[in-house]
Amino acid sequence: MKTSATIYLDYAAATPLDDAVLAAMQPYFSQQFYNPSATYAAAQTVHTDLEAARASVAHWLGAHRSEVIFTAGGSEANNLAIHGLMRQYPNANIVVSAIEHDSVLQAARHYNCREVAVKADGTIDLADLEQQIDDNTVLVSVMYANNEVGTIQPLKDVSQVVAASKSTRSSKLPLYLHSDACQATNYLDLHVARLGVDLLTLNGGKIYGPKQSGALYVKGGIPLQPLVDGGGQERGLRSGTENVAGAIGFSRALDTAQTMHHDEVSRLQKLQRQFLNMLSDSLPTAVVNGAHKRRLPNNVHLTLPGQDNERLLLQLEHSGILAAAGSACSASKEEPSHVLRAMGLSDAAAQASLRFTMGRYTTTEDVIRTVQALASLAN
Repeated sequence: MKTSATIYLDYAAATPLDDAVLAAMQPYFSQQFYNPSATYAAAQTVHTDLEAARASVAHWLGAHRSEVIFTAGGSEANNLAIHGLMRQYPNANIVVSAIEHDSVLQAARHYNCREVAVKADGTIDLADLEQQIDDNTVLVSVMYANNEVGTIQPLKDVSQVVAASKSTRSSKLPLYLHSDACQATNYLDLHVARLGVDLLTLNGGKIYGPKQSGALYVKGGIPLQPLVDGGGQERGLRSGTENVAGAIGFSRALDTAQTMHHDEVSRLQKLQRQFLNMLSDSLPTAVVNGAHKRRLPNNVHLTLPGQDNERLLLQLEHSGILAAAGSACSASKEEPSHVLRAMGLSDAAAQASLRFTMGRYTTTEDVIRTVQALASLAN
């Protein structure tokens, strides 16, 4: 029978809404419901609050508040970055890593798209990146941390490759670097100048904020075409009355995530080590996928040779443990993960793989119970 206490280990798919975030949002659903574009005093108070939220987001990015565009989540921000640039240069090309989120890959494939190989641990092949960029490349998009296997990309090295290509190119086309940082926001530095990025995607639903909230950082001076035309909100890049509650909640969630990220990284790394050490004892045939050192502290991605991940997930759920086989956005697809394929895993290995992602409410007891259950089922 399913136990009464559920262990949630799919934080990469969704995080619960932080109580403080909900409290910050609530006034804007009822009392402070005014349209921030209206001219009367009550509406202008809401406008002021919205801009304060934007300034708070900009603070963590080391950016100006005018460079922050609020969006309805990471997928929209990724689409705005890609379509907003590439539609202006229909004959140019875009270069992306082979393990990007579907919202990057599918958008990029509308254009002349080149996909950069990754190594067996999911780290981008910098030599191949250098080869793929040419005088006709306008945009490079490389995610900060992978949503399936947790590998953290060397963004500074990527930015140096892009900068070197830009300095030697003969064409007059611009060249920009975009990164999807949705999975990295809880744990890594977001300062855009240190990362060397021109555009950066953030997602509230991954950081204990509201779903369908997020932002796109757009470096000043970069021209984008809007996806939605209308009243010209969000610097003309996202028309429509702003989701004030969502923006306020996203800002508060980002502030909390970045304030506590050093302590949370340390705590989760201990749980991650415990998870992996217990696995090596109880399931020695398990293979850990992704980078071992440059890895998100909450991610444990495994291949269990000879097992069927769908069966294991159902049995784990019956035991009160919720995990995943990969990206929630790709869960309905029947074909194996494009991320694992790009890393060289066979289809059989991909279909024997599981993803466990921990979060703020994961405990030592959760890890012990999960590994014990997994070992019992797999053996």
